[in-house]
Amino acid sequence: MADPTKHYDLIVIGSGPGGYVGAIRAAQMGMKVACIERDKLGGVCLNWGCIPTKALLHNAELYSEAITHGATWGFDVDASKVKVQWDKVIGRSRGVTAKLNGGIQFLFKKNKIDHIAGHAKIISGKTAAGPCQVQVSKAEGAYYTGSGAASAEQTLTADRILVATGAAPRELPFAPRDGKVVISSYDAMTLEKRPDSMLVIGSGAIGMEFAYFYNAFGTKVTVVEMVDRIFPVEDDDISAAAQKIFASQGMAIKTGTTVGALEKTAKGAKVTLVDVKDANRKEVVEVDCVLVAIGVQGRMDGLFDATLGIRTDKGHIWTDYRDKAKPTYQTSVPGIYAIGDIIGPPWLAHVASEEAVACVERMKGHDVPGVNYAAIPGCTYCNPQIASVGMTEREAKAKGIKYRVGKATFKAHGKALAVEATDGLVKLITKEPYGEILGCHILGQNASEYIGEICVAIAMEGLAEDLIHTVHAHPTMHEAIHEAALATEGRMIHG
Repeated sequence: MADPTKHYDLIVIGSGPGGYVGAIRAAQMGMKVACIERDKLGGVCLNWGCIPTKALLHNAELYSEAITHGATWGFDVDASKVKVQWDKVIGRSRGVTAKLNGGIQFLFKKNKIDHIAGHAKIISGKTAAGPCQVQVSKAEGAYYTGSGAASAEQTLTADRILVATGAAPRELPFAPRDGKVVISSYDAMTLEKRPDSMLVIGSGAIGMEFAYFYNAFGTKVTVVEMVDRIFPVEDDDISAAAQKIFASQGMAIKTGTTVGALEKTAKGAKVTLVDVKDANRKEVVEVDCVLVAIGVQGRMDGLFDATLGIRTDKGHIWTDYRDKAKPTYQTSVPGIYAIGDIIGPPWLAHVASEEAVACVERMKGHDVPGVNYAAIPGCTYCNPQIASVGMTEREAKAKGIKYRVGKATFKAHGKALAVEATDGLVKLITKEPYGEILGCHILGQNASEYIGEICVAIAMEGLAEDLIHTVHAHPTMHEAIHEAALATEGRMIHG
């Protein structure tokens, strides 16, 4: 039976960057809020994704930069004498997550949000007979690592429920994760010993970030990608340039290739690689472990009572966000809303946060602009980084749009030369004849730090001319954006 004293205006399920942000914003507007979490506060982003991986990648960058450029900078760095304390590399990353977990707990207390530890199961949506109901029980699951649990099974009620449970890594049907030989991104962050060799299946952001990390520390990395290029969602020019750069760093990259079979051995795994265009062309590689990075699927195991009949679409919860200019993020069940990775791509933490804010503000009747899905930045944090927003040239062609392209490389770029970061380019795509900015794609050191200029420009319907007449500080990497804008008008100065 539901406890009448445990009624809330809003129950949020999941405390990742969508859930905790939505809970805080709702509380700021006066709602009585509870957040149910079956694992550590912060969700995948703070515990197993965005933040801890960046801590690992920073370590890899420092190590790789010293080994690669030490002599150029005047440092006598002998790679054979540099001792990597692997436990501290991994430990620093986990320490960062612990600090952030505590930070969210503080924010919940500050905003008077009830944090309830346990597994949530939605029993009913809002009906004429009563409010939404959520049953909370002891947390369990394949990826459960939290120590907290509900003290006893209880049923809570709420006027509304916001589902923000995120997504989990997809597995190979013929080689499920075992955490040792066949691993997910979760396992890749906490391996007790650095493997001598690794096969990475999938060359999206997750796959390539871990490929870069392990390759930098000396693991022999092979990347397998089914399509004809790495970073499949990125612009073709960026993908091609990135492939050359990462191959030059020592990775073996095999595009147009799938995994036909995987056999575990005493030393690791024997994997059969198959050419996509010719199934008779096969290659067998032996590695210590296999990282499966083939995407994610919505995390909704045990979340809904079978009688709810909630609508799903390709493994994700359906909401109105693809059908309305100003979506409410309402699901097919009254009173139940959903945001973030659980509702499908783009699977990005910053999108989940913005969707959560728009969702709860509209619950309160606020007429807010909401999420501009045409100006969503995507970033990959290997070195050099990739950052992009808006259309690729491939998409512009497919839509029949007349466009111009401006490119600026870092080869003769002042700041890039000063810091030994001359790999990469900026590519700007504008619409003819006025120069509206359609998209921007950057491959370069710290690219994620200056893609924001283009996000603002697209959101404000800016033109290449606006970028041209914006003074860019010198010397900075983002001067290349200015050069690319000039290039779309045939006015490039340094190239």
